[in-house]
Amino acid sequence: MQALTLYTYFRSSAAFRVRIALNFKGLAYESKYIHLLKDGGQEKSAEYEQINPQKLIPSLADSDQVITQSLAIIEYLEEKYPQPSLLPEELDARAQVRALALSIICDIHPLNNLRVLQYLDKTLSVDENNQKNWIQHWVIEGFTAFERQLKKIDSPNYCFGNRVSLADLCLIPQVYNAKRFTCDMNSYPRINRIYQQCMEQPEFVIASPEQQADCDINH
Repeated sequence: MQALTLYTYFRSSAAFRVRIALNFKGLAYESKYIHLLKDGGQEKSAEYEQINPQKLIPSLADSDQVITQSLAIIEYLEEKYPQPSLLPEELDARAQVRALALSIICDIHPLNNLRVLQYLDKTLSVDENNQKNWIQHWVIEGFTAFERQLKKIDSPNYCFGNRVSLADLCLIPQVYNAKRFTCDMNSYPRINRIYQQCMEQPEFVIASPEQQADCDINH
């Protein structure tokens, strides 16, 4: 089987969640590192634009095709390599897991994405302190709602049910970012419990930013 190729950046939350999925599926892959801060942003190069016209990370190459957008990549892997599954069997349960995942991917992460922060900085001249306030505001708003959803579902150690799902893959990188930007996490006991549970598992640890070959704490 030809190895998959993941275009990745160590601090990308979207790439982080795909790396977790690849690890859980037990899939070998080659990493090609696209540094989002070096050379004016390597994702903006003409070469990478041919791979991903949106110039975003991650992209996954499988033979002669390229899949973009982290959720589409994970769903692709789920359909092509269904075991171990990242989605429950029941239709309504699958919908709930997807809803949890999308609340992170669509409603929290995009507002704190690097290109948004760069626009706040370079175009709107928002200072560093107010950028941090921006990040914390949207994380707090999103996590407050997410914590309520978790309370309603009332699963013991994961977002849904008794095993890792797509929702956990999306939550953990977002919590990692929240900690990086010193968001107050004291109001989210369920989120914290899930984070601790997941980060004790090798699939999450190996996928974490510090474990990547391109890890650069200054960028």
